[in-house]
Amino acid sequence: MNATESDVGLAKTAVQDMGRIAPSRPPRVSLGVPVYNGATLIAKALDSLLAQTFEDFEIVICDNASTDETGEICREYLARDRRVRYFRNQQNLGASRNFCRVFELSLGEYFKWAAADDLCGPEFLRRCVEALDSDPEAVLAFPKTLVINERGETLGEQEESLHLTTPRPSERFWKLHCTLRECSAVFGLIRRDILERTPLLGSFTGADNCLLAELSLYGKFFEIPEFLFYRRLHPDSYSCNRNNPKELEFYNPAKREQITPIRWRRYFELFRITRRVPLGFHEKVRVLYYVLRVVSWKRRDLPQ
Repeated sequence: MNATESDVGLAKTAVQDMGRIAPSRPPRVSLGVPVYNGATLIAKALDSLLAQTFEDFEIVICDNASTDETGEICREYLARDRRVRYFRNQQNLGASRNFCRVFELSLGEYFKWAAADDLCGPEFLRRCVEALDSDPEAVLAFPKTLVINERGETLGEQEESLHLTTPRPSERFWKLHCTLRECSAVFGLIRRDILERTPLLGSFTGADNCLLAELSLYGKFFEIPEFLFYRRLHPDSYSCNRNNPKELEFYNPAKREQITPIRWRRYFELFRITRRVPLGFHEKVRVLYYVLRVVSWKRRDLPQ
């Protein structure tokens, strides 16, 4: 990812508490936890990460200038476990940029975003690491998902069917768009060197869809056939606040009046992905054709 002046500015806004230096040897896995006012549930999320049977990991928390007790809770975990690193932004950067920051602050060969309210089963990392280690062409591994509420009660299964192992990038891209619904796979384990080639998450609705689409052009997706990810749905979660003013604040609270959550931006980004990813001529043409089909399907969503 190319550094820009804005990247340099962002780097100065994240301050690491208690002066812990980065480990001398990078861990195999980095778990990035972007959080804003997550005091109610973040302890449960961190406990589920620290309980992993695969232990060669770091937890990088980037606190987006929380105004509740999030900082105090995170510092307790920082003092408790050497694998925890805690940073606090001097101001709220918006969720998308904080997701990018937590990746930039990480060190591992493999990377996973971990929301501050979701839970992971103890075997999550071990099974995903095994999947990526077993096939160098795999770029992302993730388990099956259960949806839970704020009390941890199961609400149902989330079926994505994103086991994308065909060798042809355009076919993976097309299947992703035919089946993708809730984007839980973005919380899977991803190869760092591949993720660095992408713009990460942009400040527009559907940025997670675009990131998964781009990753599918770089390599295979492996779905672990076990329910090891527990995605929490509650009144304050992003999934419960789509298409209302809270969605705008999620992306950029400082300039929320300038953020327009309309779908045309998502489709424009798909065209940019087609140009950016290094594919052969025929594969680029096939992907471009599929993008046009997606836009044709969704044309009713576009502004008139």
